[in-house]
Amino acid sequence: MAEDRLTLRMSEGGPVAGGSLFDEIGGSATFDLLVTRFYEGVQTDEVLWPMYPQHDLEGAIHRLSTFLQQYWGGPHTYGEERGHPRLRMRHAAFKVNPDARDRWLHHMRAAVDSLELPELQRVTLWDYLDRAAHSLVNTFEE
Repeated sequence: MAEDRLTLRMSEGGPVAGGSLFDEIGGSATFDLLVTRFYEGVQTDEVLWPMYPQHDLEGAIHRLSTFLQQYWGGPHTYGEERGHPRLRMRHAAFKVNPDARDRWLHHMRAAVDSLELPELQRVTLWDYLDRAAHSLVNTFEE
């Protein structure tokens, strides 16, 4: 006789939930796509784009993607290459005011929404990104 069990799925009829968010949303390929789309928006932003290393865009994409992958349960590439994230320290050299934060969130929201993730994973990812962006504000000067 088959055992009756409740199965939690990421969406109606979708894959079974469980494991890391990294695995649930498609692994490295999904994070690479997220970050690539984010940077497509950043490149059009007159406030944010000057803060990024235009000469090393591929490196910036790699660093953010591997950081997010590691944070969400993927490979530890970021830590192996860069050590502890130290997000506040790494962003201290930049003027991260509420306007920069809001612009960053605008481009990241567009990138997240473009992935069309299941609701639970979208909200989970977005909640972290929103909190992280708020935590990195280091000035209220214009």
